[in-house]
Amino acid sequence: MTSADVDTDLSKLVGEKTAKALKTHLDLYTAGDLLFYVPRRYDQRGEHTDMRTLEIGEEVTVLAQVLRTTTRPMRQRRGSMLEVVVGDGAGGQLVLTYFQQAWRERDLRPGRWGLFAGKVSDFRGRRQLNSPEYVLLDQGAADGEVAAEVEEFAGALIPVYPAAAAVPTWVIARCVRVVLDTITMPPDAMPSRIRAERKLLDLDTALREIHRPSSKEMLYIAKRRLAWDEAFAVQLTLVRRKREAAAWPARPRPRRDDGLLAGFDGTLPFTLTDGQLAVGEEIAADLAVAHPMHRLLQGEVGAGKTLVALRAMLQVVDAGGQAALLAPTEVLATQHHRGITRMLGPAGRADELDGDPNGTQVALVTGSQGAAARRKVLAKVADGSAGLVIGTHALLYEGVDFADLGLVVVDEQHRFGVEQRDALRAKAEQPPHVLVMTATPIPRTVAMTVYGDLEVSTLSQLPGGRSPIASHVVPVAEKPAFLERAWRRVVEEVQQGHQAYVVCPRIGDSATDDDTPPPDDAVEDERRPPVAVLDVAPLLAEGPLRGLRIGVLHGKLPADEKDAIMRAFSAGQLDVLVATTVIEVGVDVPNATAMVILDADRFGVSQLHQLRGRVGRGSAPGLCLLVTEAVAGTPARERLDAVASTLDGFRLAELDLEQRREGDVLGAAQSGRRSHLRLLSLLRDRELIGEARAEAEALLADDPDLSAHPLLADQIARLVDTDRAEFLQKG
Repeated sequence: MTSADVDTDLSKLVGEKTAKALKTHLDLYTAGDLLFYVPRRYDQRGEHTDMRTLEIGEEVTVLAQVLRTTTRPMRQRRGSMLEVVVGDGAGGQLVLTYFQQAWRERDLRPGRWGLFAGKVSDFRGRRQLNSPEYVLLDQGAADGEVAAEVEEFAGALIPVYPAAAAVPTWVIARCVRVVLDTITMPPDAMPSRIRAERKLLDLDTALREIHRPSSKEMLYIAKRRLAWDEAFAVQLTLVRRKREAAAWPARPRPRRDDGLLAGFDGTLPFTLTDGQLAVGEEIAADLAVAHPMHRLLQGEVGAGKTLVALRAMLQVVDAGGQAALLAPTEVLATQHHRGITRMLGPAGRADELDGDPNGTQVALVTGSQGAAARRKVLAKVADGSAGLVIGTHALLYEGVDFADLGLVVVDEQHRFGVEQRDALRAKAEQPPHVLVMTATPIPRTVAMTVYGDLEVSTLSQLPGGRSPIASHVVPVAEKPAFLERAWRRVVEEVQQGHQAYVVCPRIGDSATDDDTPPPDDAVEDERRPPVAVLDVAPLLAEGPLRGLRIGVLHGKLPADEKDAIMRAFSAGQLDVLVATTVIEVGVDVPNATAMVILDADRFGVSQLHQLRGRVGRGSAPGLCLLVTEAVAGTPARERLDAVASTLDGFRLAELDLEQRREGDVLGAAQSGRRSHLRLLSLLRDRELIGEARAEAEALLADDPDLSAHPLLADQIARLVDTDRAEFLQKG
């Protein structure tokens, strides 16, 4: 076979059929793609895969030992079913099921070790794999392709790749061996000075050791080299973008001592926290210079981010510009509009009889507005009389024109795609200042890596008067009576004059709900559907919450109906609001003291923390009950126990990162493209990321365009593709 390089199509190396499967199922096209497709983990012969960590619906490959086999006739149709019980060596077990394949019993004899690949399902309380692919590690008279596959696992450390049903890990390992045996390795792009100072392995050896490790020590060194490459590529990209953005022109918006902001501060009925004052000064200084601010404002739920943002918006209006606040939902946009208008008083009603003629106007732009109202609002935005503009995605549409857009504030920035944020910025003649906010605390390494081209401000101090929130897990599978007690607690809160939320993961739609039980011998691939608002609300009204005033809120309701329901709840005309996560951010009803989250294990850690922040916003203590069927010892239950144990959002953010397995640190969802970033861990590699940042800043200070390092520039292009680079630039 002729020599190949990293750009060689896989079909020339592993055959058309296998190459097609790799392209279709794993998005791997070239030898380089496969080289940087590193194993997810390494098993060791005789050691077990912890089966407690397997999640329902997850595609897995497990190293396990056959414990026993049973063949029995099926009840509802002719033929037999083979059940194979495999163990993890520590008491955990998994059932493998094969229909009409009794002959496999000859292979799967008790005592044999193998790799088994399939989708985890749950049937009658037992975890199982239905008809999994497998390779036995003590295959005796293996020949042909099987022999080649078994050869991959001759070493002590067994690589297990992220696989697909059509491309199991042993097929990937065989293809990697072919590539390693034929390819001319790419030149090492890392500057020799950095390699020497950081004691980094050369790239050729690192790639060979990552796939076929000769020892645990060499595997560790290889991982460290490749993780460094990823961190360094990301940081070089971010630092370059930050340097370029700092050179863009922007109109300065300096603070005035006699404007709207000064008047607003003078009417505040409370004292700003030290954190709000400090962050306010940082933002004010950014707005006053001739380059666009690009700042991330993060803070705990209820830390007062909206107030900080409003003060920045008023500074821009004082300087003759307009400020736009982009909110992810109509519920939140409407609430922002109502709250800001109320806080400004006459200064926000310059067009009304009781308004301050020296003030400004606050405009609301949403997709559900009628044509006449929309024309009226857009005219005020276009002529500049509306200095503060609040809206949803509708702000991005053609026809929404600003007189002088000076500041863009993006609330809950993770809810918006890059293109949406960029579309709003494009409505300004010059790049506007940008402030993005999130109530999801971000660990330092995530901020440095994902938001590394932004300056970061943090609000960690809560305003005075906020009440504590008690959180408890309600384990209905183990203690069904606890759910009845949960509903009694809701009733007790209402009897004391308070209100409550009940949160469900799903709206409920008969077209998508299918509660038909599977036949006896069928395999249940998914858990039951999550509970739904439209199902739960009537059951509560007729059952444990009978007599209470119950409202329903979800994203598919018409905008005017959503607004009416939130107004009624805010005014105390409803006792209980049964809702989806539409209430997750921004909803502020101080009288709401209790929240019951049903199927809480269906939510992420940060989302649960956000939801919980809707209660305890007044003087009365808050209560959050996390209802789940997850049993003790499972990852889902451990996640809920962690949420219940702390109100520290930053600790929970790190836990969320661990639980979500990090994935692509640059946000694959935003760019929709594959990435070679596979080894970098935002938790494990904190120190390495910091070092990479320092090296990137030093290198670019001497060589801003990397003209002296063309190989490194090419490597960055491979590791951080064009779409991702644009994502970082626009972010």
